[in-house]
Formats: sequence, structure tokens, C-alpha cells
Amino acid sequence: MKKILIIDGGPRRAMNTAALCDAFAEGAREAAPDVEVDRVRLYDLPAYRGCVSCLACKLKGRETGLCALRDGLSDTLRAVNEANGLVIASPIYFSEWTAMTRAFLERLVFPWLHYTDFSVTAPGKMPLAWIYSMNAPESMMPDIRAHLAILENAVSRAVGDPSPAFVEAYTTVQVKDYSRYAMDGLMPDAHIAWRSAHWEKDLAKARAAGSAMALKI
Repeated sequence: MKKILIIDGGPRRAMNTAALCDAFAEGAREAAPDVEVDRVRLYDLPAYRGCVSCLACKLKGRETGLCALRDGLSDTLRAVNEANGLVIASPIYFSEWTAMTRAFLERLVFPWLHYTDFSVTAPGKMPLAWIYSMNAPESMMPDIRAHLAILENAVSRAVGDPSPAFVEAYTTVQVKDYSRYAMDGLMPDAHIAWRSAHWEKDLAKARAAGSAMALKI
């Protein structure tokens, strides 16, 4: 059975990133019921670290494309290498992925990078999608993308998808009741109004991206 693997790098189970992952999975399952959709929540995994620069993945004759470090992330990295479609989702914190997502990406990509010719190759080719939710407005995305582009492009090159799907939700609502938090500077009313106008469209875009990936594989 073909499999799509969703990597959910958000810490909260029922907020924006999680909902976008749910919508992507719904779209994939509706479009192709024979495609399995698995999801890993990085914040639910046992303890793991980012790359520790052991260079075991660069030993001659032992280049497996898989991180040699054994910890709570090992099974997930193996599952990526066995997937037919990959989705990487994260809230944007300080213009980058969450720390757990960044650590995952380091451990995923570095074994794929070959220092002989600087190519980046995954064990298999597959379509790719990125899901981002953020408090920032859409106007800040070019600056944010500058932080994300190097690893985004490395993953795209490795899995052979030069035009991955992007699902981006801007100006998100961070809490259900702003009156409980010292967040007045965020202009909560503006966020709530934006959500009212755009959130269903964001979910629809996620569903469409899921459908497209399922049909592609």
C-alpha cells in the first residue's frame, strides 16, 4: 500500500497546525482511499536531539541515508525513507520551524547530503508538501522564507520534487480567549477578523493539497 507520512511539528494537538494536518489527511483519504495516511507528532515522541555531528552517516561504505543516532526519532526517520509522500508541518516561531521540527530536519537531511559531490538524495523519490501556520501576516512571508529556504530546497532536491505544495496560514488566532492573556499588542480583534475571512479557505487549501498528493502517488 502506498503511504503518505505527515510530520506534525506543532506542540498543540488541537490548534492551527494540527487542524491543517487533519484537513490534508482528509483530502488525501477522500481522493484515494487505498493510500494510507500516517501522522507523527514530534512532540509526542520520546526524547531526541538534533544532529550531533558524529559523521557516522559519512563513513565510506556505510552511507545508508539514515541517521545512525538511536533515540526517539529513529523510527520516524526510517518511516520517512519508506514513505511515498512526505508532509512536513510546523508553526513558525521567530521566522523558523519549531525546535523539534528543526532537529528532525537536521537528522533527516544530513545523511542525505553527500560530501563527495554535494548532491542531496533520499532513498526514494516522492511528492512533498510543507504546512505552516503563523501569527505573522502574509507580508512577512518573504523574510520568513529566507530563513526556511535552504532546508526546504535541500529536502525538495533529495526527494525529487522541485515544486512542492505549500499550505500557509497567516495571522492565526493563537488562543481561544484573548482576554486571559497579555497579548493586546497583537491586535486580537484583527486576528479574529482575519480568521473569520480566511480560515476555511486555508483548510480547503490543505484538503486540496492532500488530494493532489494522494492522486500523484
